[in-house]
Amino acid sequence: MELGFVGAGRMGRPMVRRLVGAGHRVRVYARDSGVREALARDGAEPVASLTSAVRGVDALFVCVLTDAQVREVCFDGALLPALPGGSVLAVHTTGDPRTVRALADRGADVVDVPVSGGPHDVEAGRLTVFAGGERHAVERVLPALNAYADPVLHVGGLGAGQSVKLLNNAVFAAQLGLLAQAARLGERLGVEEGVLLDALSHGSASSNASMVSAARGGVGGLAVSAGAFLRKDLAVVAGLAGELGLSLGPMEPAVRTLGGLLPVDGG
Repeated sequence: MELGFVGAGRMGRPMVRRLVGAGHRVRVYARDSGVREALARDGAEPVASLTSAVRGVDALFVCVLTDAQVREVCFDGALLPALPGGSVLAVHTTGDPRTVRALADRGADVVDVPVSGGPHDVEAGRLTVFAGGERHAVERVLPALNAYADPVLHVGGLGAGQSVKLLNNAVFAAQLGLLAQAARLGERLGVEEGVLLDALSHGSASSNASMVSAARGGVGGLAVSAGAFLRKDLAVVAGLAGELGLSLGPMEPAVRTLGGLLPVDGG
């Protein structure tokens, strides 16, 4: 496939490498000359303008950090007008479901494809993708997604991928909050946090949250490393729930507990 890519950072660059390795031609937008040189060594075609990145593509992938950056690139930049007819805009960034719907309202063929996993999962080809959008549009980008993702789960119409990912992160955050509370109680009972987390990962309380926390040396260490992602996503899902007159329910106290561990600046 002829692909464009915006956002060759922590997640995006290994995605680009996997796409190139799978035989796709990938044109990548990067403002920094050093990043462009690195992308060229990876076998991609680096370009310095958005319009160059979308020229003649079958699909354009956007993998920036925040919803605001998606809007900046797609609405404020020259990206949407430059998209070729019949191409698909695939948004990996986790954000407000209304953003991808607004992009579609501008006439773009859009799929939202937020991910669960890290760079190591991209490199191994086992990243999880929650895909939202029309089935025909999702199927058109599958040859690209399959280069680094397994499974690719089609979870519903446009925006459903974002909703599933936001709820996934809310549940994950609540689990971390519960683990933090358990670690505090365990300490009072004379059990070290590392020992407790390792034991829980082998018992009926085992979860991805407990296993990753144990590997990171504690809940606090994981909260710091994942803080930038969790804080922004929790704010979005809480806002969406509030607009519906709902809350996070029983998850809310645990999420608040985790919030006390997250760095204020998201870093």
